[in-house]
Amino acid sequence: MSENICYTDAYARQTDATVVEVDPDTNAILLDRTVFYPGGGGQPADTGTLLSDFGGPWKVSSAKKRGDDIWHTVDGELPAVDTQVTARLDWRRRHELMRTHSALHVLCGVVWRDHQASVTGGNMEPLSGRMDFEFETMSGDLVGEIEKRVNDEIAADREIRVDILPRDAAFAIPDLIRTKINLLPEGISEIRTIEIVGLDLQADGGTHVAHTGEIGAVKVTGYESKGRINKRIRIEVTDG
Repeated sequence: MSENICYTDAYARQTDATVVEVDPDTNAILLDRTVFYPGGGGQPADTGTLLSDFGGPWKVSSAKKRGDDIWHTVDGELPAVDTQVTARLDWRRRHELMRTHSALHVLCGVVWRDHQASVTGGNMEPLSGRMDFEFETMSGDLVGEIEKRVNDEIAADREIRVDILPRDAAFAIPDLIRTKINLLPEGISEIRTIEIVGLDLQADGGTHVAHTGEIGAVKVTGYESKGRINKRIRIEVTDG
């Protein structure tokens, strides 16, 4: 099993690692540890570089989870097994994704608190994202009020906590799953949770900033109907 530091420390930008396996068919390598988020839950995989005194550097264009392991797709000739490397993130991109992911959780928390609307989908890129909710109707006035409340919560600089709970304890928390469909795999024994203290608590596997104030500010850039009871809100994250 690959050790992934990002699940417990989203601010770790690099780590020393060893190449333990290579896959020529996909031009990917497996490291014994990494800081690369492998994508999931609407958050794209990290990119970055592998540095070594024994070759390279190798550009990491993506990372993907296979079972419990995280494979890194690299450009060019693969390093040999047992090569010692430093796995280094494209930190600017990662931090922008952290800000965006946390902004979407604030949006989700505000909409759930004020309207009890479940999430039906979502996606993000650095500093932009969208989230779909179970709303029957939506208007410019409603979206404007949601934007204001989201920015109020960001300005409150709420702490964002990461925890890993036993499955039974996690599912005893009301409304832990905010998506319309439970996307958690059957049989997993532990659930990772993200809590925006005083606003939101839900299961999540992505990376986040430590306080909402680090997000900056959110601007709603559009909204649209994606079905009878499915409405989409698009946002951009700015420096405030």
